[in-house]
Amino acid sequence: MSKKESQQSAVEAPVMEAPVAVKKQVKTPKSNWEMKERVYLLKNNYTPLTLTIPSRHTRKHPLLFFDKASGIQRELKYATNQDSPLVDEQKGECTLGHIIFEEGKLVVPVAKQNLQKLLSLYHPLRDRIYMEHKPEIIAEDEVEELETQIIALNAAQSMDVDQAEAIMRVENGTKVNEMSSKELKRDLLLFARNNPQLFITLANDENVGLRNVAIKAQELGVIILSQDQRHFLWGSNKRKLMTIPFDENPYSAMAAWFKTDEGVEVFKSIEKKLF
Repeated sequence: MSKKESQQSAVEAPVMEAPVAVKKQVKTPKSNWEMKERVYLLKNNYTPLTLTIPSRHTRKHPLLFFDKASGIQRELKYATNQDSPLVDEQKGECTLGHIIFEEGKLVVPVAKQNLQKLLSLYHPLRDRIYMEHKPEIIAEDEVEELETQIIALNAAQSMDVDQAEAIMRVENGTKVNEMSSKELKRDLLLFARNNPQLFITLANDENVGLRNVAIKAQELGVIILSQDQRHFLWGSNKRKLMTIPFDENPYSAMAAWFKTDEGVEVFKSIEKKLF
């Protein structure tokens, strides 16, 4: 190949272009935030004529939100002319708004999304001074409570007299001794309805029955609790049965002792004397 042809070939060789980098689109995660009117209530049924809570960050009333994603504290401010309550997302002049509860209640319309997000997501006083009223959560809690009541009432209805007496002795003490079976049943059902969780706990606690046996045995003189409440003795010969651990309820301690090797035999002997 001649020198001229070589130069021409070099000129006509195609030029390879560098590939253009294509940016990957980052998908913004979908938010669970629902656009609706929201109601906020002061806690503990507190209903003053008016109550104003901080709406911007100051040295006296810090209004900051810790952003776990970035690891920084972000300043908050309720500005009526801004879309976000986060100061670093606000632009231009801000028109400061006030957050005022009237008679313990604040209704925020759907148009005020910035105030809703400040109160529902970021404000440090949320769930301390006020809370968002959520009927669906209240309904869920009420259903759970009603279901617990039904379980407790069913258990109370089918409970035998001895267990009923043991549970009501925890609630009423020695008054149980003066109650008729109908009175006992009535109070048991009322207890199950009014305190279902505690009732279920007691019904499933085997120590309640053992504790009741210890109390009845002491009331009938089968066993004796020493004056210093440090020992249980046999009523017949004053022989010591057990020493009560320091700072424990005597009958709870004896109920636990009944489950030991030595205590089982004593429990069987007491049961024979009682029943």
